[in-house]
Amino acid sequence: MENREIILEINHLTKVFQDEPDVNAEPILEDLNLQLHRKEFLSILGPSGCGKTTMLRCIAGFESYEGEILVGGVSTTKPGTDRIMVFQDFNQIFPWQTVEKNIQYPLKLQGIKDKDQLKAISDEYLKKVNLDGTQKKYPHQLSGGMKQRVAIAKALAQKPKIILMDEPFAALDAMTRNKLQAELLNISRQEDCTFIFITHNIQEAIVLGDRIIVMSKKGKIKIDKQNTLARPITPASPGYGDMWTLFHDAIEE
Repeated sequence: MENREIILEINHLTKVFQDEPDVNAEPILEDLNLQLHRKEFLSILGPSGCGKTTMLRCIAGFESYEGEILVGGVSTTKPGTDRIMVFQDFNQIFPWQTVEKNIQYPLKLQGIKDKDQLKAISDEYLKKVNLDGTQKKYPHQLSGGMKQRVAIAKALAQKPKIILMDEPFAALDAMTRNKLQAELLNISRQEDCTFIFITHNIQEAIVLGDRIIVMSKKGKIKIDKQNTLARPITPASPGYGDMWTLFHDAIEE
């Protein structure tokens, strides 16, 4: 990679969900270590229950944990605008606000008050996600794919260091999903932002990821592989089949 600056460092991350104080609960994450570089796109695969989403929530500051998480060299334990999470559902979009107001809302919380500046920012990022012209629409007037584009634009507009994406395309039909994959890949090349993308779809992980990890129980990293396939990547790309089989077998074991 051109820039090897470490943007995220996870050291000995352990997370236990303790429902009952007197019961010794098994950790969902145990001694997880990971480093991620600036502008890297990391795809994460793994079976259900292996701790993928929990890891993202710890990075986002939504969960308490043992260990250390550094963003840009600074220890972090609480939510912040340097890390924005995009979810599978659309609950992060306010149904009572227009598309542009949804994008502008967190910017106002950050102290931007000038209406022209707010409009310029929301227009810029709506154009980046191919939603120019939808500024005055409400979420109920949008398709699922369009709602997810709004969520991505809302995240990007805050200029975070890291965008955390938890199966954001899982609820979409195949054609919309493929289109959004291509758009997100293009956006990731333009923005000065690092992406962490959870998916259960091996093809999606390979198409998007500069680097792909497979997690197993307790957040153990089973495979950590740089994606060297030439882009654009399709199932017909040389080496694709071997990579798909590697990840599939690791998940199924």
